[in-house]
Order: sequence, then C-alpha cells, then structure tokens
Amino acid sequence: MSTLNPNQLDAEALYAALLADVKAGLEGVADVAIVGIHSGGAWIAERLAADLGLSARCGVLDVSFYRDDYAKKGLPAEVKPTNIGFDVAAANILLVDDVLYTGRTTRAAINELFDYGRPARIMLPRRAPVAGRRRFRRRACGRAARAGAGAQARRRWKIHANHRPRLI
Repeated sequence: MSTLNPNQLDAEALYAALLADVKAGLEGVADVAIVGIHSGGAWIAERLAADLGLSARCGVLDVSFYRDDYAKKGLPAEVKPTNIGFDVAAANILLVDDVLYTGRTTRAAINELFDYGRPARIMLPRRAPVAGRRRFRRRACGRAARAGAGAQARRRWKIHANHRPRLI
C-alpha cells in the first residue's frame, strides 16, 4: 500500500472512495446507524449519513470523559454534547473518526456507546495512510467463499497499526 502525500490529496476524491467503500460494506446490513466522534469524525459522519439516506440515524459523541488518559490530559477547553437520537441496542453502528492512531479514542467511543445500549456490531470505515503517520493495513479474517446452496460468506477485515508495513 503506498503512502499518500498530504500536499497532493484530493479531499473530494478520498471522500468519494470512502463513500463507495462504506456503501459496499453496508450492503445487506440491517438497522444501520452512523456515529461520529467530535470533532473531525462528526462532520464526516453527518455527510456520510446524508449521502446514505441515514440522517435520522446519525449521532455524535464527545469522548472526553471516557478516555483512559483523562486524568493525565485533563478536560479539553471545549467539551461538546453527545447527541444520539436513536436506539443503540441491537443496532449496527458505523463509528466514524477522522484519525485512528493508538485506538484510545475508538475505545472511549465504544465505552460511551455501551452506556446507551449494546449494539449488535460496531464497524469502522477504512482509512487511507498519510505520510508521517502510522500505516494501517487490512487483513482478511475470512475470504468470500461458497458456503453451500449458493450462500456466500461475508468478508471480515481487521485493521492493524504497524510502525513499518509488513506482509500479513
């Protein structure tokens, strides 16, 4: 996977690719809701929800009080309210953030989501690698395969953060 130079990025083209991947990933998934993490993930989630016709099932989280480094970092200057206007229990949640680095924010968001109910599944959209940041690779946990009687198994992907890219 090549690394993208941030000075040569086309944000609309990257968003279009993300939207196409999300549409393909959500195909056949019922009871979908989108939740964005303040601040960068919130506007991406709102745009995805509008483009996917899921505006009524879009929410935003501020994970400031849920991070495990809260005691060390303290409270941010501006804490935004969490707004989830749908039932989280048994929903398939697409959790959106603009940056995935150590996973602390993602874990904090999952902890906060569980305060609203237990979702059936939490999914993360795929991100593009950017120069100077850790690279994210995906590994197939299960490939599409015939399961008999014409049924097809779904693909599952895991995201791994590596300092150096390596074959998996």
